[in-house]
Amino acid sequence: MTNPRERGLAAEQRAAEHLQAQGLIVLARNLRCRAGELDLVGLDGDVLAVVEIRQRSRIDFGGAPGSVTRRKQRKVIRAVRYFLTQEPAWRGLRLRFDVVSIEGAESITWLKDAFRAT
Repeated sequence: MTNPRERGLAAEQRAAEHLQAQGLIVLARNLRCRAGELDLVGLDGDVLAVVEIRQRSRIDFGGAPGSVTRRKQRKVIRAVRYFLTQEPAWRGLRLRFDVVSIEGAESITWLKDAFRAT
């Protein structure tokens, strides 16, 4: 699998399966709008978890978690604000921004509350 799009889709599928095994209920995947994209949105108990999925083959420069820059965080936050206007059922839930880090062939890490909306 050398196509970057295929690798990304496979990583997102692995992440979704991992999160579901941990009890997350997946509500949506790959939500796109002008403001940005949300990789995965799910319910973790009574919390709406917005999950950014990052895959890296090497851990240089902070690895997968380090690739969620402040600029990327702002894009995710803008996209969430848009989707909250479109999904009334989501508005009353507590919101959390998570990152799933996939590094190498085996390592998947779920970083809950990885960043905050400011």
